[in-house]
Amino acid sequence: MKRLHIHVSVEDLNASIPFYSALFAAPPAVTKPDYAKWLLDDPHLNFAISARGGAPGLDHLGIQVENQDELREIYARLRQADRPVLEEGATTCCYAKSEKSWISDPSGIAWETFLTTGESAVYGDAADLGTVRTNGGACCAAR
Repeated sequence: MKRLHIHVSVEDLNASIPFYSALFAAPPAVTKPDYAKWLLDDPHLNFAISARGGAPGLDHLGIQVENQDELREIYARLRQADRPVLEEGATTCCYAKSEKSWISDPSGIAWETFLTTGESAVYGDAADLGTVRTNGGACCAAR
């Protein structure tokens, strides 16, 4: 089953965690000094916030899958969208190991499609989304 992913940049993580915990009626599944993530079943959502110096607001959207078959299905959809795709492959981002690709919609909003394969002790490296993203920002960028 696929899970919608939303990543929001926040100014104050310590103020934002209680707000989103109240909104979702659940504590974050992952909490780090600059990052928090909720894995919700209702709605089926991977909601992440980070305070890494970026402008507050929507950072990117995504679709998280549970297995390689779903990942291949999503990758095929990306190719049909007739937009540049960055096939990042195996990477570390947001304290997780994953396999992912990126695409932007016609307005420049970045979409990440990914399969999480494990945890990481570090936030991760920035992908160069210049070929697919036109509105700045990037997951995992040191800001």
